[in-house]
Amino acid sequence: MILHHQFIKTAKENMNKVAIKDRMTGATVPYSKALIGGLILAKKISKYNDKYIGIMIPTSAGAMLASIGTLIAGKIPVMINYSTGAAENSLFAQQKCGFKTIITSKALLDKIKCPMIDGMICIEDIMKKLTGRDKILAALKSKLPPSSIIRSLPQAGTEDTACILFTSGSEKDPKAVQLSHKNIATNARDSYTVLKMKKEDIMFSGLPLFHVFGIQTNFWLPLTHGMTAVTYANPLDYKTIPGIIRRERCTVTASTPIFLAGYLREAKENDLETLQLIVAGADKTPDWLRKGYREKHNIEIVEGYGATETAPVISVNLREWNKPGSVGPAFPSCQIKITDINTGESLPIGQEGKIMVKGDLVMKGYLDEELTKEAIVDGWYFTGDMGVLDEDGFLWHRGRLKRFVKIGGEMVSLVKVESIISEVLHEDIDCCVVDIPDPVKGSSLVAVVTHEIDKIQLKKDLAHKLPPIAIPKKYLVLDELPKMGSGKADFRKIGEMVKARL
Repeated sequence: MILHHQFIKTAKENMNKVAIKDRMTGATVPYSKALIGGLILAKKISKYNDKYIGIMIPTSAGAMLASIGTLIAGKIPVMINYSTGAAENSLFAQQKCGFKTIITSKALLDKIKCPMIDGMICIEDIMKKLTGRDKILAALKSKLPPSSIIRSLPQAGTEDTACILFTSGSEKDPKAVQLSHKNIATNARDSYTVLKMKKEDIMFSGLPLFHVFGIQTNFWLPLTHGMTAVTYANPLDYKTIPGIIRRERCTVTASTPIFLAGYLREAKENDLETLQLIVAGADKTPDWLRKGYREKHNIEIVEGYGATETAPVISVNLREWNKPGSVGPAFPSCQIKITDINTGESLPIGQEGKIMVKGDLVMKGYLDEELTKEAIVDGWYFTGDMGVLDEDGFLWHRGRLKRFVKIGGEMVSLVKVESIISEVLHEDIDCCVVDIPDPVKGSSLVAVVTHEIDKIQLKKDLAHKLPPIAIPKKYLVLDELPKMGSGKADFRKIGEMVKARL
């Protein structure tokens, strides 16, 4: 499946149905107008010489149509993160991928106080320059059969790159990930079928499209399956979003635990009553969050697992079979094996090791070929994570391998320590555990929390749940934990702050 071809077919089958409801601009865009908009933007974008086109627009109809238009024009969208330094990330992307043109939004640049970078073009300016001829030609073309429209476009194959995304950079410099049409399309198809969605579903789309979780679940999934996507550009607007979900009668959403926690806190009694499916990913879902949605809104969160390099979903719990705490069984297009951390040998059911995946979801590769050779061997991609498969084929994620540290000769999972601390503390207190050098034991742990705590009582509580080597010896209070655009903790930045303070 080629994404923009499938979008054209879907649009032609659902011309009068709403494709996108943009809750920032108030625009309601039926599939007929979305197709015309994609064709208009493709005509404009085709005039730029770059093979790659940067897209730096918040989640909206404009962002989706600019991405579709870029593909229709035979070019490759490069999704740029504006939440962690828009100017720096724009320059990094231009240098890394070798392009100049970035389609952005004047409203965004003004809001985040980002200067115009050489090569930036505002979508507002593109739209102002549209002529009546542009609109008529695109409207006429949209009336053709889908096969005729597709034949008129630059050739595209399933193995061609559909977008460039950057890894989070929470542990090291971001890597440029090439995801093919096959990667994203098969992952969207698996999401749709495994989670038993239907074209009548209304997706609340609040995740940023520079994040793989957003671009697949909030964008390509609904628009290649005839669903409606309700977009809102700021996932942190916790007070507003529950009301949008209620008014638009959204039935499905996919988001991260940090965002879902905000919606739970601010949602009134009936705000989320139309939601039939909540998929959580990108970070571990705490038990108190599941309990909160269950008790307050009578809905069970299904947790999944994935990576930028896997487009992204590797596994997810099922509506009809959910094992809270696990991340579910593998998608149909994915194989999972667990291997020994030292030998690389496959491990039996129930033994913990490295999570390896294979299948149509695995990226084409990084732009850096050497990094690709290290990450993918014989088709198997090492996720960088540790986990275990149970007798039912459900995957239990244990954390990043790089988030295991050796203390006194024993391997300690920072993720497990964080999880247990979160159980003991109040749910509104964020926690991140990092390690610092220790001359005797090699490493010792520091817990970073967002409120003052009773350290003596916490240590007593943890003594019942953790071995002594896994109990943090020092505590640091920050008003807020630095986070990535996805809502995940920025471990690298937190580690730097701890070292600077201590």
